[in-house]
Amino acid sequence: MSSTSQKHRDFLSEPMGEKEVTSLAGIGPVLGERLSKQGFDKAYVVLGQFLIMKKDSELFQDWLKEAVRANKKQADDCSNCLKEYCNAFL
Repeated sequence: MSSTSQKHRDFLSEPMGEKEVTSLAGIGPVLGERLSKQGFDKAYVVLGQFLIMKKDSELFQDWLKEAVRANKKQADDCSNCLKEYCNAFL
């Protein structure tokens, strides 16, 4: 298992609620702004996209790279964060 960032651990430590999209691992201010402009302003909206893609990490990462020009590490971090969240809470 790869090591996770503090941001990743913080995200998993409590309910998602109304967390901003930038609370997701791999999503900083630049990607957060790009996502928000496309209507993905909250972490739960991005989670919804992940679920629509049937929790397929590869498909989700491709979408993130295409939609907001995320790099591989950003897409991996975000995907892993959402996958672990789903495993823990869904």
